Amino acid sequence: MSTFMDQVHTLQWDDHRYYHQSRINQTLHLVSALSFLTAYALLFVDPAAAGMVGWLFGMVTRQSGHIFFEPRCFDAINGVSDAHKEAIKVGYNMRRKAILIGVWLSLPVALYLSPSLFGLIEPAHGVAAYVHDVGLAWLALGVGGVCFRTLHLFFLRGPTWGLAWAAKILLDPFHNVAIYWSSPLALLRGELLDPIDAQVRH
Repeated sequence: MSTFMDQVHTLQWDDHRYYHQSRINQTLHLVSALSFLTAYALLFVDPAAAGMVGWLFGMVTRQSGHIFFEPRCFDAINGVSDAHKEAIKVGYNMRRKAILIGVWLSLPVALYLSPSLFGLIEPAHGVAAYVHDVGLAWLALGVGGVCFRTLHLFFLRGPTWGLAWAAKILLDPFHNVAIYWSSPLALLRGELLDPIDAQVRH
């Protein structure tokens, strides 16, 4: 168990130091984390709403931080290029995220054109039912995306690394709140980049 948790902590640390240097990105991740915690709670009462909150608030704020604010130049803190970071990214790098986002955006269109989703579900009648189905489809996409990459990592790096990555993803909202709660304050002080010490693991 200690080895497994060490793997989770390694993934969390690499994710932080490589992909969360911008204080704006960290702040958006804090908003995202709170959104995902809300989605976690909604899973028990309204799964469709959980899918809506997770994607429209959690994922949009999270990926906006990466796309618009995170430095994509040479990483002087870690001494690596952006291309190197993208090549060794354990989870979804920018190319994989682009595919995932493309599928996310296509699902409402697919449900609009085919309310039965090509015979897979009971057709929705009315706007509320359509929105409900979109939420469930987005929830299924999120779960499927995590499961697919976990199984993929089983073959690339071994089962324990795959499970460690899945655990890291599920724990991200809690971890992000714990380490980024002060990022908005740092941003208000004018600190645009986190002075990360690459030699010290948080």
